[in-house]
Order: sequence, then C-alpha cells, then structure tokens
Amino acid sequence: MKVTIWNEYRHEVENAKVAQVYPNGIHHAIKDGLADAGFDIATATLDEPEHGLTEEVLAQTDVLVWWGHKHHKDVQDEIVNRVYQRVLDGMGLIVLHSAHCSKIFNKLLGTPTCQLLWREADEKERLWVIDPAHPIAEGIDRYIELPMEETYGEHFNIPAPDQIVFVSWFEGGEVFRSGVTYHRGRGKIFYFRPGHETYPTYHNKQILQVIANGIRWSAPTRSAKPVYGNAKALEEVKPKVKS
Repeated sequence: MKVTIWNEYRHEVENAKVAQVYPNGIHHAIKDGLADAGFDIATATLDEPEHGLTEEVLAQTDVLVWWGHKHHKDVQDEIVNRVYQRVLDGMGLIVLHSAHCSKIFNKLLGTPTCQLLWREADEKERLWVIDPAHPIAEGIDRYIELPMEETYGEHFNIPAPDQIVFVSWFEGGEVFRSGVTYHRGRGKIFYFRPGHETYPTYHNKQILQVIANGIRWSAPTRSAKPVYGNAKALEEVKPKVKS
C-alpha cells in the first residue's frame, strides 16, 4: 500500500521548541513510527512545488495522511481540488489534529469551517474507545492516555459522522469527538485529533497504531467505479400498448 504523509513543515523550521520534539519534521516522525507497518511511505510538504502533491504522486497514493495547522490558506486551491477528486475516486484520507480547518477537510465535509473550543494548558488527555469493534480501534485497550496535549472541546462544528471511534476527556473537563469517520464518493476519511506540534504525541506507539489502523481501514477497495449520466437499458424494454 502506497501512503503519502503531508505536512506543512514550517513550525519545525521556525520554532526551536517544535524542532526539539520533531527535529526531522512531524511527517518523518510518523513515517519512522510506521516503519514496521508494511506500508510504502513517501512524504510531501507545503513548500515543495505543487506542495509535493503532483498528479503523478496522487495517482500512486492509496492513502494520504494530512497534518496542517496555521498555513491552511497557503495551500493552493488547484491542489485542494486535485486531492478532493482523488478522494472521491477512492483514495483514503487521514486528517490529523488542526487539519480540521484545512481546505480539503472543509471541502469534503461541505462546511465553511470546522470550529471548536481550544486551549494550550498541558492537560492530560484520555482518548476513550467507544466503538471497540471498529477496525481503527484494533489493538487498543479501553483508552489511550496522553500526559499532556492541547485541549479541544465541543461543540465541534462538523456534520454528523458516519462513525465515532474515539471520544476524548481532558483534565480541565472538556470532551471532544476525537476519532470520526466519513465516506465521500468512493473514498473513506478518518479524522484523528491528537498531535499538537509541541508535544511528542507522534512518538506514542498507541497513537501510531491508530494511524496505521486508519490507513488500513481507509485504503481503496476494488469495487466498480460508479457510472453516472444517461444509460442504455440492460434488458429489452418492450413497447407499452396504449389503450
């Protein structure tokens, strides 16, 4: 399975605190963490030509993992439309953390913005598995506990998900739908909340397990491509006798 991990890759360059946590970038931390998962992994970043998401790259990508935060507006609409069409055609999409405000997530969900409550207060996060039968929760116990993370809180302004896999509780009392899925066209989408750039979340083996599970779940299926528009009858339609 061919996986492309996309990252803005600006925080790590501009912020020494972030660089200390992710010296090679969030994209490489995830790639290295999934090294034993059996995927063929490539990376792409915002400042590469075409954001690293050329037509050729996307055509070869089974699942795209997307991390974004403060530079959503810098993503070219042409590239967003290119990714959008690939998802409709069956490419899987894993949307991480602040990418809930990315152009591609908003376009696929049909929302102008996916707002929520937030704060940075080094709070403990407990991600509860509320759908233990879901493939994305495979190998995960009742919950994942992160000693410190950025806090997100409801209301999360998203359409009703197809499935809710994880709900987070934070030390300050907030709760949040942290793992949700959608289907758009032939493509499957998994939004997974944890991953603020100043915390070592993507070094956590359970978080990486969930991302790996999400990649496998969202991989393209071999179903027939839908056909739209005017179509010939499969069977003979006999003329009707008018009375």
